[in-house]
Order: sequence, then structure tokens, then C-alpha cells
Amino acid sequence: MTHAVIGRQKTGTTLFVVLCVISFCHFVNDLAQSLLPAIYPIVKTKFSLTFGQIGMLTLVSQGIASLLQPVVGLYTDRKHQPYSLSFGMGCTLLGLLAFAFAPNFPVLLVGAAILGLGSAIFHPESSRLARFVSGGAHGFAQSLFQVGGNFGGSFGPLLAAFFILPRGQESLAWFALVALGGMSILAVVGRWYKANHRAQSPSHRASAAGTAMPRQQVRCALAVLIALMFSKFFYLASITSYYIFYLMHRFHLPTETAQIYLFVFLAASAAGTFFGGPIGDRVGRKTVIWVSILGVLPFTLVLPYVGLAATVALTVVIGLVLSSAFSAMVVYAQELMPGRVGMVSGLFFGLAFGMAAIGAAVLGVVADWTSIEFVYHVCAFLPAIGLLAAFLPNVKTERRPGTAG
Repeated sequence: MTHAVIGRQKTGTTLFVVLCVISFCHFVNDLAQSLLPAIYPIVKTKFSLTFGQIGMLTLVSQGIASLLQPVVGLYTDRKHQPYSLSFGMGCTLLGLLAFAFAPNFPVLLVGAAILGLGSAIFHPESSRLARFVSGGAHGFAQSLFQVGGNFGGSFGPLLAAFFILPRGQESLAWFALVALGGMSILAVVGRWYKANHRAQSPSHRASAAGTAMPRQQVRCALAVLIALMFSKFFYLASITSYYIFYLMHRFHLPTETAQIYLFVFLAASAAGTFFGGPIGDRVGRKTVIWVSILGVLPFTLVLPYVGLAATVALTVVIGLVLSSAFSAMVVYAQELMPGRVGMVSGLFFGLAFGMAAIGAAVLGVVADWTSIEFVYHVCAFLPAIGLLAAFLPNVKTERRPGTAG
């Protein structure tokens, strides 16, 4: 009995270490991805870009990631690809180098496309690995995995303000070394994953597949989730791509100060991502989704009318609350479609990228036609779509503390 307990403890420790490692690699991946919008002020001035062209960079990067992630997830559901994690990080490395030395706008688009390809390959399999090592606490594991990415994304503006802006576009090349370190770590993780993936019980997969809901109910639930994703990520696109310009234009802030305030928002979003999963494990995913989307509506409605201090405070609250939904959404969708973890993960990460990409492009055109302030007046009403969460079915699943998910 004692040996069995010790064995389970060692297994649990190993799984948690692997979870922390892939969360860190998610930090590295999304840090690299976040440097793209963080240096928009540099490339906008250097290449005389319009807001529409800025939106096009986001559309290319996140659009490619959006379209390919479900395909990658579906493929890896059928054929296990543990080393795809390291390969995806390699694409991110190449994208950084292309962006660092781009001499014109078309090459910037190429760099953005390669960055998008890196995310498309990395996210589905890494999300599946997070579930595999969850020990049954799927919400917690998904949140810990995602919080690494969110914190990585939040550091982009900070690094842009204090490292890239003083040194110029070419300084992005230094971060390729960070991506190279991530590739090395993920190669080791891939070896472990390949060896341990065979241990997952076929009977466990079969029993999980048997808990699926009726197909029509699943389709309706997915339609509601997609509408909620639209609300969430269109609004987030207004912040991640244009908050710097909003602060500079409305409050006449220098670029460095605006970058710091964007970091504050993104850090709050990262914290919100972490809390959403564990809370969903306790009170239910549907409750977290409902409160997260609809709960920010009063704050988004007030935001366009307040001063600088209140703007910063409100965006912190919006980031905390709104970002708590994504972990709950991913796990909720995985429970709707058990046995298709890779496809579901790829679909929802793909939707996240796609909605953000389309949002950035559309809102950039709107800003060119009207004003950057008008964008925030329009986007303020998007969280009202959260009312649709009332139509989500309740998904009840048993927690299996001793399983790998």
C-alpha cells in the first residue's frame, strides 16, 4: 500500500512538473507572438502604415493560426505528434527573424504569416498535453497552461517599451534566442510525451467517448460558444491592437507610457485566465462563462467617457473578468465532445486567433474612417452578447483524480 501511495505521489509530481514546463513554453511562444502588436508604433512610423495595414498584419498572423489550428488538432487526434510542439516553436523563431529584418511591408506580412504558423502548430497539441497531465482537474490544468501564454503576451508591450523601442526593429532578433531555448525544452517534453502517451488506457478513451451529448444539442451549444467568442475576442482586439493609439491620441501619452498601460491590462487578463479554470472546476463552466462575458458590460459602457486614471482602472477590471471565460470555454467544449481533445482545442484556439484577427482588421478600417475613440464607443456593447450563455446546456462530468485526462 505504501509503495502504491509513493508511486502515485511521484506520478502526480511528474505530471505537475510537465504541466509547469509546457505553461512556461506557452509563455515563451506567446511572448514572441505579442511582440508583433507591441512594435506596431515602430513599423507604422518607419513604413508609413495606415491603421488598415496594421490590422492586416494581425489578420495575416492570427488568421493563419485560426484556419490551421483546427486542422492540426484534427490530424493529431488521429496521429500523435509529440514533436510538433518543438517544430511549432521553430516556426515562431523564424517569424521573429523575418520580422526583425523586414525591409518593407510585404516582408512584414511574411513574418506575420510564419508567426501564425508557429502558433497553429503549437497550441492544439500543447493544450491536449495539458489535459493529459491534468490528473482530472481539467479546468485548473487548462488555466495554468493558458496563464503562461497570457503572461507571455502581457510582457510584449513592456519589452517593447524598455528594450525594443530604444534599439529599433532589429532588436527583435534577440528574442529568437529565447525561442531557441523553448525549442530545446519542448524536444525533451516531446520525448517524455511520446513515451507516456502509450500508457493512456484505450478503455478510458472509450468510456469518455460514451458520455457525449446528442449531436443537435452539441451543435447548438457550440453555436452559442462561437457567438460568445466573437463578443470576447472582438472586444479584446480593440484593446490589444489599438489601446496604445487610443491612449496616445486621447490623453496625449508618450508611446513608452502607453505600452506600460497595455502591459497592465494584459497582466490583469493573465490573472483572470488563471482563476477561470479552477473556479469552473468548483462552480461549473457555464456559470463562469455567463459571469465573465456579461459581467464586464457596465465597465465597457463607461470606459469611453472617463479620464486616464479611471480608464486604466476599468481596463484592469475588464481584463480580469473577461479573460476568465476562455479556460472554462475550452474545457466545456472538450466535455461536449470527449475523445476529440485536439480538434476541440485547435478549433477554440483557432477561433480565438481568428476572431481577434478579423476584429483587428475591421476595427482598423473603422478607425481610419472615423476615429480611434469611435471604436471604443461601438465595442462597448459587445459583452451584451453574453446573454446567450443562458442557452448553454449543463455539462456534468466526474472528476477522476487518478487519471491523466
